[in-house]
Amino acid sequence: MSTEETTWREHVVRALRERNRKECDNFKEIIEQNNRLIDHVAQLKSDNLKLSVENEQVRNAVSTGGAGSNVAIANLEKKLLSQQEELTDLHKRKGENSQMIVDLNQKVEQQKKIISEKEHSLADQQTNNNRLRAEVQLLHSSLEELKKLNTTLLDEHTALQLAFSSLEEKLRGVQDENRCLLDRLMRYKSKDADKLNEENESIIRKRSAKLKRDLEDAVREPSSSSNNLAPTPTSGGSGTPLQRNSTSPAQFGGGLLGDDDFDVASINNGAMEALGLDDDEYISARFTAGDGIQDGQRPSIDMVKAAGYLGQPNPTKILMKFEAHENESHAVRWSPVERMVATGGADRKVKLWDVGKGSTEPRAVLSGSSAGINSVDFDSTGAYILGTSNDYGARVWTVMDNRLRHTLTGHSGKVMAAKYVQEPIKVVTGSHDRTLKIWDLRSIACIETKFAGSSCNDLVTTDSLGSTIISGHYDKKIRFWDIRTEKQADDVLMPAKITSLDLSKDCNYLICSVRDDTIKLLDLRKNQVISTFANEHFKISCDFARATFNSGASKIACGSADGSIYIWNVNGFLETTLKGHSTAVNAVSWSPNSNMLASVGKSKRCIIYSDS
Repeated sequence: MSTEETTWREHVVRALRERNRKECDNFKEIIEQNNRLIDHVAQLKSDNLKLSVENEQVRNAVSTGGAGSNVAIANLEKKLLSQQEELTDLHKRKGENSQMIVDLNQKVEQQKKIISEKEHSLADQQTNNNRLRAEVQLLHSSLEELKKLNTTLLDEHTALQLAFSSLEEKLRGVQDENRCLLDRLMRYKSKDADKLNEENESIIRKRSAKLKRDLEDAVREPSSSSNNLAPTPTSGGSGTPLQRNSTSPAQFGGGLLGDDDFDVASINNGAMEALGLDDDEYISARFTAGDGIQDGQRPSIDMVKAAGYLGQPNPTKILMKFEAHENESHAVRWSPVERMVATGGADRKVKLWDVGKGSTEPRAVLSGSSAGINSVDFDSTGAYILGTSNDYGARVWTVMDNRLRHTLTGHSGKVMAAKYVQEPIKVVTGSHDRTLKIWDLRSIACIETKFAGSSCNDLVTTDSLGSTIISGHYDKKIRFWDIRTEKQADDVLMPAKITSLDLSKDCNYLICSVRDDTIKLLDLRKNQVISTFANEHFKISCDFARATFNSGASKIACGSADGSIYIWNVNGFLETTLKGHSTAVNAVSWSPNSNMLASVGKSKRCIIYSDS
């Protein structure tokens, strides 16, 4: 109970002190001055009363008479006059003090208003302070949670790194095993080719011997009949001469033929008949055993491409259609190991799309570029993706975790194309600054610069070691670079500037899309154009339009400015035209593992075509 009374008393005391502070302290000086004035007025009143008493006494004395009294009266009157003047002055000062009190009261009211506003502001600040304290406490708790989550992620990252290292070791083992298997397969194919060649040669020798005997019989028969004067045999007694199934010597130049005089086509026909193969099967068998065929008997480019073309229908149906980028799409490429497509666009992003699952949402978005993407490409394992950009750089991402691994900067113009050289160690890039640069990814440094003298629009490498680089340029030239030496091979001049290059898997044939609305097919063994593909409605859409081989190098596809995709076979015939885009098609890419085709264009759309 005493505690409650003490608290109550303290509360009352604090309230009184607060009231005094607010209501009295501000007027303390005025009150004191007013009290002094009141005391002074009281003193003057008492003096006045005394003077009045003295005045009455003086009057009484005057009434009783006396000359001294007159002098006293005069003095008193003077004194009274001075007192009246002083009283008047005091009244005047009192009025001034009253006016001062009014002014001070106004100021006090203003100060009260200011104090009230300050109190409201203080209350708001206190409320805001409490809210901020709560937020700080919440952030502290979030920070603790993030620290715990970061620790967990670090542990997971360490575990994933260990798993990745083990998987890399397994991958290297699998790659070594794959190389061993490929070597064994090539040896087996070589043995099969040798065996097939031996069988062909045996069959050809038998056929040649039989044909020689038939020709000799045909030559001897008229002579024998003339010498013996025997009648000509007839068929069925009808009188019609029986014709021998042989060839006249006149058809072969007037004499008997030896092994070296047979035409290759005749030998092929004989081998086909002896083996019981039709045309398609024989072409395929000859193409498979090509390493064992002599140069004089090797099938032509048309026969080789026909072997790859047979049984492969054209993609005609739209399997998927989706908006790939926020604006124009520039590049598209299939993964070599998955049913996945990578696209690059002017929105500065590379996106991965899972075609196998039919998803129209990107599997991953690879960022890091500060300008539009010009080209994308995978390495042979599909583990890394290489992209070039208008920001004068190229970048390497890992497909598994979608992380940016390397940024290659050093060009002074936009980078149009990049390919792996001696993967995954080196990369070559081609730029509008008229140079090609070779980069070492271990030190992230340019180790060699090749000066082309013209802007590079596209490039390819001839093998996994990248010993030869082929680049296409604005000055209409295809340039060949051997990275093992400083020498440059002879250039091949095209009729217009070059927009893209693509190489067949055997590295024997190169296609080149040219700005004069044609596509050239080059035989790299001869370094000359062997075929040209064109159509009256086919127009190259831009300076970086991409044409491409299919996996068997039997078909060529390229997009057109009218939104169509034209597909030719290597024999030069236009097989089909695919519709689907409403604007120009910038790039197309054949799937390496299936008969599907991906395309992108200026309408932001990516379309996947399939044959079923």
